[in-house]
Amino acid sequence: MDNHEAIAFADKWLVDWNNHDLDSLLAHFAEDVTFSSPVAARMIPGSGGVVSGKAALRDYWTTALARMPDLRFEILATYAGIDTVVINFRNQNGGLVNEVLTFRDGLVVRGHGTYLT
Repeated sequence: MDNHEAIAFADKWLVDWNNHDLDSLLAHFAEDVTFSSPVAARMIPGSGGVVSGKAALRDYWTTALARMPDLRFEILATYAGIDTVVINFRNQNGGLVNEVLTFRDGLVVRGHGTYLT
């Protein structure tokens, strides 16, 4: 993934999140995606913060958006790796977050929400 592709992905990711458009957002994720996040650990008891599969990711994000209807992100930086994009952003509460996304065949297969402690 080059810098232009990473930035284009992050720009689309931002629009989809800020519009709360889960269909568009999930179109970038593989059916067998695995996503981990401390937020998922709080919202999905017993998950250990790990969500497996696109359907489960939809359920998690639907629940999260219902609990946080004011959710909004602002991208601060985007980093491109070989098959990875890191999106550094600020959330609606002013928190600093990185989303680390690994791609296979153009789709996200693994993601990690990471938070400044």
